[in-house]
Amino acid sequence: MQKFRVLIYVVLASLAGCAGLSDNSGRLVAQDTSRTIDLTVPALDVWERIRRGYAIPNLNTPLVDKWTKYYASHPEAMQRMASRAGKYLYYIVEEINRRGLPTELALLPFVESAYNPVAYSSARASGLWQFIPSTGTQFKLKQDWWHDQRRDPIASTNAALDYLSYLFEFQGDWYLALASYNWGEGSVKRAITRNMASGKPTDYLSLNMPDETRNYVPKLQAIKNIVADPERYAVLLPQVGNEPYFVTVKKTVNVDFKIAAELAEMPIEDFQALNPSFNQPLISPQEDHVVILPRDKVDIFKANLAQYKGELSSWKMYEAQQGETFASIAAKFGIQESRLREANRIPVSVRSAGDQSLLIPTPAAQGIRITPQIAAAQAVRTHTVGNGESLATIARRYGTTVATLRALNNLKSDTVRVGMKLRIPGTGSRS
Repeated sequence: MQKFRVLIYVVLASLAGCAGLSDNSGRLVAQDTSRTIDLTVPALDVWERIRRGYAIPNLNTPLVDKWTKYYASHPEAMQRMASRAGKYLYYIVEEINRRGLPTELALLPFVESAYNPVAYSSARASGLWQFIPSTGTQFKLKQDWWHDQRRDPIASTNAALDYLSYLFEFQGDWYLALASYNWGEGSVKRAITRNMASGKPTDYLSLNMPDETRNYVPKLQAIKNIVADPERYAVLLPQVGNEPYFVTVKKTVNVDFKIAAELAEMPIEDFQALNPSFNQPLISPQEDHVVILPRDKVDIFKANLAQYKGELSSWKMYEAQQGETFASIAAKFGIQESRLREANRIPVSVRSAGDQSLLIPTPAAQGIRITPQIAAAQAVRTHTVGNGESLATIARRYGTTVATLRALNNLKSDTVRVGMKLRIPGTGSRS
């Protein structure tokens, strides 16, 4: 029997900007950007799976034109974001496909966090999907001494897709659902109610919204446009194969965060990119969380762990009792109080240590410091950039690194301007 090849034409008429033309009135006119996809041929990679699953109606507005041009004019930034995304995309697309959701949602972290798992906003939103603390709690993301699951790529993805599914059911429209994710479902609902009372249309484009929300869907559409046809925009997307990048490994022993990375034979930065939810430098088996490793590192990790002869942990756990002070606990273990406070990120203004878990550095841990990117997500202060200052001089002033400042402020380069507000890791006065 003859086999027929099934062809589907995906119309990408919303490729505004480079893919659109303007008439004399300035109105955007869609250009024919149809492309043919042969569904009898398996998708080459995850990017192709995303393109095949586009299901949110395309948006054609001047703001889409503006943001498509903006992202297309910064191909290096797009490539950096896409490279970071490569670690997480397979898992995210698998979850989206399993739930039958539009694959454009896999591009939302480009807008939310630039696919930076430790991104932290002035509104205290954290992680790839930028959950604020209250919404994170609502969707069962633990935020405690050990972990902040808003930064966990698995837990936060599942929570975000749960939330987006709920918002779509609540609003009945993907544009309104996305606006609700950014602005809050109550705010969008009130905007709809105001328009109804005034006899105005209640669609997304007719609502009065804050600028951030007004630009939110156009930004997603712009990213969608570029991913749909990266060659048109001279953006090189990294290869993301149709196979899991990471797997989870259950912990069975206490192990230092740094040693765990060494056992997996990974740079600490790569290990942290998959495990950004840990708040402490110790991975404890008592906590119901797993270690995430690249698939090709699991056997290496297990073999090295089995053969390791040294101390796996440079820390001890201590449950402080009522009436104890940090000074008395430090004296009990023969360490400096300042070191105890530093290890647990306790400000000097807090005197009582009762009823809390404390990390006690052993002699082997005296030179170990908490990973800056992890600490950055816990407490921040604000610095206003002054004349002659650079990211490097600001980093030196606060005892941090340029990489940490870029991650914490979602910066695409080392360039800063006078008057810019920068988030700085640690507590203290604002300047």
